[in-house]
Amino acid sequence: MGELIMSAPVAGLTSKSRIAAEDVAMLRHEVFGDGVVTRGEAEALFALDATAKDKCQEWPPFFIEAVTDYIVHQEKPSGYISQDNADWLIRTISRDGMVDSRTELELLVHVLEQAKSSPAQFCVYALEQVAHAVIDGKGPLMLGGALASGLVAQAEVELLRRILHAHGGDGNIAITRVEAEVLLKIDERTAQGQNDPSWNELFVKAIANFVMCSAGYEAPTRDVALRHDAFLEHADPEIGGFFSRMISGGLAGIMEAYRSPGDIEAEWEAKNRAAEALARRAETIDAGEAGWLIEHIGVDRPLYENERALLTLIKHASPEIHPALRPLLAKVA
Repeated sequence: MGELIMSAPVAGLTSKSRIAAEDVAMLRHEVFGDGVVTRGEAEALFALDATAKDKCQEWPPFFIEAVTDYIVHQEKPSGYISQDNADWLIRTISRDGMVDSRTELELLVHVLEQAKSSPAQFCVYALEQVAHAVIDGKGPLMLGGALASGLVAQAEVELLRRILHAHGGDGNIAITRVEAEVLLKIDERTAQGQNDPSWNELFVKAIANFVMCSAGYEAPTRDVALRHDAFLEHADPEIGGFFSRMISGGLAGIMEAYRSPGDIEAEWEAKNRAAEALARRAETIDAGEAGWLIEHIGVDRPLYENERALLTLIKHASPEIHPALRPLLAKVA
């Protein structure tokens, strides 16, 4: 991080093993006193976080607030995370590609939530932290042994939802390919585990959002596309599994959020006769995403339940999404 430049009061804390509430009050005055959080101050806070073994409950909120202020608001335009700041934060909190502590993980997510826009890889890095926990049992989420590897618990689903929703920000509406690939990796590696039912819903909605928007559908906001629908969790005992619950009632609710390519085409034609350009764009992406699905779903193995639900949703939404997908879609009713 380079040479740290600290004020005398802040430098004095580096020799202490504990940060007390009165220390946080002093730091708040030192850091926010002039209304500007500098990179040097942010680096000093990281140094304190690393050296102090005993921290009061006031420390994490202050640490997260101060570093977020620097990352999100100190460069113009405010709210837009630069590539340089994103790279700096990832370098600062990474240990072999993983975040070191829960406080730093919460910082990462909070920065995403406060930003209007951020580099795509920044969100993917946050998603990968959850993947490390559920697939390999590594990272700060596993500290304390509250979570088990090989399955997706409700807490992890909500963290994934927070990350994906946050990256929706200012213009990042549709789920991106790299985000979808992290989710597919999680689903494949945990398909045999007792995942929380909310994972099934989030996975299907997120991947469907990526595929359908690539095929020309108008994307709803991520908040709408990924919202939690309780009826998909609480099924009649006679109906087993998320797949059956979705078919019995959830499909129409998911589809309500999307406007078909035909609707978009008519609107564009009425406005400026630009439907032809839109159709060319949809056709080009359509072929690419069809190939992507074929490469990632049901390769040399039976379909997982979540994959069956996803393909059923796509088939219901647009049976002619692309001819290359027909053999894959034929595997579901």
